[in-house]
Amino acid sequence: MFSEIIKYISVYLLSMVKFMAGPPLGVAVGISTLETILISIFGMMTSVVIFSLIGERIKFPWLPKFIREARHEKPTDKRFIYLWKKFGVFGVTFLTPVLFTPIGGTILVTAMGSPKGKIIIYMLFSAVFWSIALSKIAEVIV
Repeated sequence: MFSEIIKYISVYLLSMVKFMAGPPLGVAVGISTLETILISIFGMMTSVVIFSLIGERIKFPWLPKFIREARHEKPTDKRFIYLWKKFGVFGVTFLTPVLFTPIGGTILVTAMGSPKGKIIIYMLFSAVFWSIALSKIAEVIV
């Protein structure tokens, strides 16, 4: 019983911090695919909701310059700025699980001034898609 709870908590916490590792871990430890998908989504969305609510209050010394560059002229080779200019909020939120962490992606999109509701909806769509995809891929491999 205790070991089963630890499995679920591990997938949940890992999905909060580094989403890409959550679904494969769930499949690897023997949690059913549906449960893995749901736990991974719940883990990522916990981070997204928390950090979209407090993201505006978090200040990083490099963030103002980074946002100015992303919003205006200078094209750079930074991955986030390229994605932002090319695909906007939807593209960045969709690719957050595979390129960023849920925490990092949420903070960056929030700092760009995107509405919280839009961030949460788009991140939910992304979490559902990537959770199903990664769980199915892990299921085939394991």
